[in-house]
Amino acid sequence: MAGNSFGQTFVITTAGESHGPANVVIIDGCPPGLPLSVADLEADLARRRPGQSHLVTQRAEADAPEILSGVFEGRTTGTSLSILIRNTDQKSQDYDAIKDKYRPGHADFTYDQKYGFRDYRGGGRASARETVARVAAGAVAKKLIAEAFGGRVVGYVTQVGDVVARITDPSAVTLDAVEKLPSGDANLVRCPDPAAAEKMVQLIERVRKDQDSIGGVAEIVASPVPPGLGEPVFDKLKADLAKALFSLPGVVGVEYGAGFAAAKMRGSEHNDPFVSDGASPAPQITTSKNDHGGMLGGISSGTPIVLRAAVKPTSSLPREQQTVTTRGEATTIRTKGRHDPCLLPRFVPIAEAMVAIVLADHWLRWRATRGAAG
Repeated sequence: MAGNSFGQTFVITTAGESHGPANVVIIDGCPPGLPLSVADLEADLARRRPGQSHLVTQRAEADAPEILSGVFEGRTTGTSLSILIRNTDQKSQDYDAIKDKYRPGHADFTYDQKYGFRDYRGGGRASARETVARVAAGAVAKKLIAEAFGGRVVGYVTQVGDVVARITDPSAVTLDAVEKLPSGDANLVRCPDPAAAEKMVQLIERVRKDQDSIGGVAEIVASPVPPGLGEPVFDKLKADLAKALFSLPGVVGVEYGAGFAAAKMRGSEHNDPFVSDGASPAPQITTSKNDHGGMLGGISSGTPIVLRAAVKPTSSLPREQQTVTTRGEATTIRTKGRHDPCLLPRFVPIAEAMVAIVLADHWLRWRATRGAAG
């Protein structure tokens, strides 16, 4: 009822606020025997961590995970798995001057309307800080799908403002290409097109100097994914993936495959012809292209799942904006504190986590309907 849980078989429940003592996730449904350690969680948490470059918020959080239950002798036990990530660098005083003002673009007003009370420090539960728990859960889900069917989820930035990357084959993009430039230097914007990445960095730096922010688009690719994942009618794989991504702060649009471009196509152009390798007795059937984004009828087809999420510009700005107080009085506001001028670089591992969680959930549901042997 409170909306803090997600999934049906692989279920995550999160709690925590931006300026509270910690964020926590409880995972139910993770099968026993999965190798899991703190080190497995640290890599993606480091990719999401604030302060990792000059392009992101300088809040200095170690984001060190603590596994509190559900693991014994390096393997999951099948019981509830709980993970805690402490907050250590809150600066709540930065928000004292605006506690009675509504920040444009934020959930301040709507939280007041819903609860009649809110935690104004960094947005409380509405802050993207809560996604640290999702990334921890996503790391577990990534391990699960990797062991179950060799699945991997890789996200990257395809657009910042009017700078658009050229990605010819989404399924060929590697984590290394996302995290590093050809020179070996860190890829600060996580765009696998080096020329576009450089322009994106320059744009974000200009926007930050203007005391403003900028939005963009991230693409998330899952492969290989076995055919047959997804439940008709209301639990279609595409529906759960859309909900997962839309549940993330800042997401204003989600598409898959050809997406909105399909609206101007003819059926003969958009349809993906089926092809077979002709093997006997079990031919491998696939499609010659992938405008359907790996899902037909809301069920995975076996081709790579390709999703895109549009992310709005960061709402917290140091420049003056018009607003009102909680009493309805006209005023202006400047948001102090440490905020990302562009959400996209840190959004990538968060989006990956949610996609992996959905795939883990649907794979466990598929296995239950087909039997453990599949």
